[in-house]
Amino acid sequence: MTTTATTAPPWTTTRWFNGDPLELADLRGRVVVLEAFQMLCPGCVSTALPQATRLARTFGDDLAVIGLHSVFEHHAAMTPTSLEAFLHEYGIGFPVGVDAHRGDDPTPVTFARYGMRGTPTTVLIDRDGVLRGHHLGAADDMALAAAVARLIEAGPVDWHAERPSPVCTVDGKCA
Repeated sequence: MTTTATTAPPWTTTRWFNGDPLELADLRGRVVVLEAFQMLCPGCVSTALPQATRLARTFGDDLAVIGLHSVFEHHAAMTPTSLEAFLHEYGIGFPVGVDAHRGDDPTPVTFARYGMRGTPTTVLIDRDGVLRGHHLGAADDMALAAAVARLIEAGPVDWHAERPSPVCTVDGKCA
């Protein structure tokens, strides 16, 4: 987990599910949890996406939970059509954007812009659009919920949510 005090970069997406297209600037004034995932990532499916769904349900309108489908492997299998079926099957109701790619570069644009190393990655952004937390792997439920609550109530937070978990990294390994 890293904590920074820089403005969160904008997202570059090609398609949105579960709502209209969103820009980070559209969410100014709200705390944001950005969950970068791949639908074939075991840690994303078993832990991160259910956790994001619980956060959305628990905090309601006080929190914007946004999914970012950031595909850096198995591109042919993780198409928007497959993603649409996946989101329906797993009951993902929060907005999900498809991270864009540039040319033949397998690394998604927003994924690279945020310095992500794999999936799942959870990013916390405060009401002013400042990046407040960045975590690779499964985050502890209580630590993440407490960090979100502190951001909603007061502002900056130092979030440490380390827990071993399955992650898929850009070198093609899932562990």
